[in-house]
Amino acid sequence: MSQNKKEKIIGFFNKLDRSFFIDNEFKGLAHCDRPLPIGHGQTISQPSLVLYMTIELDLDPEHKVLEIGTGSGYQTAFLAEFAGEVFTVELVEELSRKAQEKLAQLGYNNIRFKIADGSEGWEEFAPYDRIIVTAGAGKMPEALLKQLKPGGRMLVPVGSRGGQELLLIVKDKRGNIKKESLGLVAFVEFKGDYGWDYEY
Repeated sequence: MSQNKKEKIIGFFNKLDRSFFIDNEFKGLAHCDRPLPIGHGQTISQPSLVLYMTIELDLDPEHKVLEIGTGSGYQTAFLAEFAGEVFTVELVEELSRKAQEKLAQLGYNNIRFKIADGSEGWEEFAPYDRIIVTAGAGKMPEALLKQLKPGGRMLVPVGSRGGQELLLIVKDKRGNIKKESLGLVAFVEFKGDYGWDYEY
């Protein structure tokens, strides 16, 4: 990623008011670099991690991005700002509706929303240049890998309830997969086929 592109993302990060995406008693803690509850057992991710993941995606204006876990819409705003089209899937209807309202207020018209189990991605508009998963998966979501375009990048936390590895998946032009660990993270559970195994 060029330094200029990175500086633009950091500039947007410093400008975007995280408290705008929080509607509960935690609004006053929006400035803290920590995840915060947004209801329904979900959280808004810590700001530094959202910034880091956005930079690692290496977005371009022509990119089509799939986001699994709309949540508050905070991460979605970064995607919409720096990519061409965003397709975002959220299981909890109330969270999706709120995020849609907030992102519309910010003026974004390049986002499509879906209320559904995101474990199977969004086949209708595949393949995607970039895929970002904002929930912890118990195993690699194979359905999402198939929807990643050759030459594409995917970020997904994989592990257990106690913590996950943030994996950067790069698919080369021949469809070969390369995985790189970007460190340990702690997300809420990826619902559907790729959640954690509750027997352990």
